[in-house]
Amino acid sequence: MSDNGDDEGMTYNDEPQFDDEQQVDEDFNDDADANEAGVGGTTGDMEVIAPTGGAGQVNGTGNAKKNSKARAVAKADRQTTPYMTKYEKARILGTRALQISMNAPVLVALEGETDPLVIAQKELSAKKIPLLIRRFLPDGSYEDWSVQELIVS
Repeated sequence: MSDNGDDEGMTYNDEPQFDDEQQVDEDFNDDADANEAGVGGTTGDMEVIAPTGGAGQVNGTGNAKKNSKARAVAKADRQTTPYMTKYEKARILGTRALQISMNAPVLVALEGETDPLVIAQKELSAKKIPLLIRRFLPDGSYEDWSVQELIVS
């Protein structure tokens, strides 16, 4: 807008007009560079099955497969520490707080608490959270720990 109040000279038609009936080149492919090399020089789509653990493996065709070694470790044969890490604690509290905020039943007696995170912390200190922690091991196996079994620091 100019200072005089008129809007003359304010048109910006630098963009070419697109005609809906204009022929589109069908050979044009935005993903051509991505599909040529693939992962490790192979072609094909890659799908991540287990991004945080060792339960996924990429085969020679570029497709991810479930690792045949992905198996549960018996409770008696567990190798990892019985202490809950700060990362596990944060994830458990966040997950449980989200559940509580979505009207999941609260498993401890409330004394006026309304904040879902405070309620989740109270449930954790009472060891009443009904969640499992899955810890993946380097060989592709995993250990399942319940919150009641872990020592919270």
